[in-house]
Amino acid sequence: MILIRTILEVSSGILQVSTEYNELETVDKERACDREAREMLSAILDVTPGEVSRRSDKLVDESTAQRAYEAARRRSLGEPLAYCLGSAAFRHLILNVDSRVLIPRPETEVVVDEALKVTASQSGGIAIDIGTGSGAIAISLATEGKFDRVIATDLSPDALAVASGNANRIMGQSSIVEFRKGGDFEPLSGVKARVIVSNPPYISPDERSSLPASVREWEPSMALFADEGGMARYDVRLAGAPGHLENGGWLVLEVDSRRAGETARRAREDGRYSEVRLLKDLSGRQRVLVARYNPA
Repeated sequence: MILIRTILEVSSGILQVSTEYNELETVDKERACDREAREMLSAILDVTPGEVSRRSDKLVDESTAQRAYEAARRRSLGEPLAYCLGSAAFRHLILNVDSRVLIPRPETEVVVDEALKVTASQSGGIAIDIGTGSGAIAISLATEGKFDRVIATDLSPDALAVASGNANRIMGQSSIVEFRKGGDFEPLSGVKARVIVSNPPYISPDERSSLPASVREWEPSMALFADEGGMARYDVRLAGAPGHLENGGWLVLEVDSRRAGETARRAREDGRYSEVRLLKDLSGRQRVLVARYNPA
């Protein structure tokens, strides 16, 4: 058995060899590593970081210590914390994640919020999540929404394996999520939905060097980058959604704040959408595009 305090000290020491905090003064670097060591151990023990601090004189088994040390070692090499721990929080969910999928981010929770709001007035029907990744959006819609079925698609079979594993673990036999392999609208032949939701790739390949190393070197490029200055997948979503929406159905997209205005302009110029609007995330950046399909 090992003291929690000892595990924190060793983990923090391992983290301090990372280059990630090199720009900080020594004291600030130590504090940052201490904080991250607490966050890692709290996730492993499934308690809050504050509880880890309060339990510092308690003993835990050797296997817990080794999990913490291995997570710290991987983190010291630059690997994202969520991958090191194998999990990430999203809304009310804890999702299993690894390098096969994009790490779910708080900004995307606003996308789910809006999809739930625009469909709250009635029950039933289908929701679609294009490019599901870890399944964060699809599983949230299934567990919080009023749909009969949620269809989640992804071009990557590896991502679908992660997403379906999350759905099975969280919802079991009661899952209403159906996973389909394919890009964009290809696996959705004949499907009409009340809402289509997507967090598509929206970073231009030219912007790769501006991304944090923990993103560009670890997260799947397929989920990050889009051609035509980051606009390619938006154009495909806007063009194809009407063919898979019920009359009056909704398209809800996560957008890059730098391209939000242009995406909204293209939605309005398409001529098949009404009630086009942009919404801000918790940091005040334009993050969500909402558009309603109204055929002429």
